[in-house]
Amino acid sequence: MISKETVGALPAIRITAPDGAQALVALYGAHLLSWKTPDGRERLFMSERSPLDGSAAIRGGVPVIFPQFATRGDGQRHGVARLSAWQLGSTGDEGNQASAEFLLTQDDVPSSLAQGWPHRFALSLRFTLDGDTLRMDYHVHNTSGASWDFACALHTYYAVGEFTKTSLHGLACGTVNFADALDDIHPATAALELQTADSRLRLQQQGFTEWVVWNPGAKGAAAIADLADHEHSAFLCIEPARVDKKPLAAGAEWRGTHSVTVLRA
Repeated sequence: MISKETVGALPAIRITAPDGAQALVALYGAHLLSWKTPDGRERLFMSERSPLDGSAAIRGGVPVIFPQFATRGDGQRHGVARLSAWQLGSTGDEGNQASAEFLLTQDDVPSSLAQGWPHRFALSLRFTLDGDTLRMDYHVHNTSGASWDFACALHTYYAVGEFTKTSLHGLACGTVNFADALDDIHPATAALELQTADSRLRLQQQGFTEWVVWNPGAKGAAAIADLADHEHSAFLCIEPARVDKKPLAAGAEWRGTHSVTVLRA
């Protein structure tokens, strides 16, 4: 089931599956604000200080990165997609699944940002709920007559309860335990397992080239205006990404998939 609502000052779409799983997506940035599994538990972190009025990027949930990762380029930091109003595309219900697609083209990008990205493109991002699994299908299409370079990511903030009681398994470097600030880029592996004090999540990706793992730590959080000082201990960002821009030929398409499943005992 799909319903419309307002979060802060932002129009949003709520996706509800037959078993009660829910996702809440702001049209601003096609930003996933909330994902609740059928047991009603929130699985994502949102900052209590995040603006929800379209004046700035949203802090938490799943920011959509395109066409630049961070400052790896001369354009807008993390790109224009998270700062643009997307359109609701197709929706679907099949069995226990519920999904909604969100669309963005160059015509939707604010003129103040479009000057820094003068290319024709079409993005789609579909969120699908299926029991304890959330799937995100990300599609980039070069609709221009020339090649251009792009990077992308799904910058997922997981609610982990207590950062220092969390571990990550499945990276090429082995198990990672967390104690302080980090901003690490790892080669992509097919799957990871995120363990918190009371849950286990399987993270899978296809099409991306890296996993980025980030937490600002106490000192870093104090310097982030839209993050309360204490909030750094409540989340961990793990994102499938293409951190370096790579060419996409005229008319060509790229697809990436990220799925997260809560593992039950």
